[in-house]
Amino acid sequence: MNEGVVQIYYGEGRGKSTAAIGNAIQAVMEGKEAIIIQFLKGKCESKQEFYKRLEPEIKYFNFAKAEIPFDELDEEKKMEETMNLKNGFNYGKKVIATGACDLIVLDEILGLVDQKVISLNDIKEMLASRPDDMTIICTGRVLDEEIRELADEIYNIAPEK
Repeated sequence: MNEGVVQIYYGEGRGKSTAAIGNAIQAVMEGKEAIIIQFLKGKCESKQEFYKRLEPEIKYFNFAKAEIPFDELDEEKKMEETMNLKNGFNYGKKVIATGACDLIVLDEILGLVDQKVISLNDIKEMLASRPDDMTIICTGRVLDEEIRELADEIYNIAPEK
């Protein structure tokens, strides 16, 4: 049985999601099952169409209803979108708790804590429920120290120029 890990890609640089998705592609090339759940980026139809072309090898989910990123929404729309993001988080928790795949990418999940959509404890509990053979990849700009302690591998993506 393969041993899974918790990987985190964080920082101000570009490429966190790209690296995480690359890992999902690598996993399916090795015969594993992968799921991507994307948070906070809004519902961009052209990107979603591309991700859907990766199915059935990689299952893709985005629970957003807003067309624009979460941080660009007004307060009323943020309240509406928060429920959609929580639904996505709860789906991710279920995938992890049931061991429904070998690798799950939780793209921009660290931002859910920054935006106060979920609590730090919510992520900690979710990561703690990981089956030993599952890999979880989390991305976001800011990495809290308490989440850092739960990670096996951490990659700080920072621009140099």
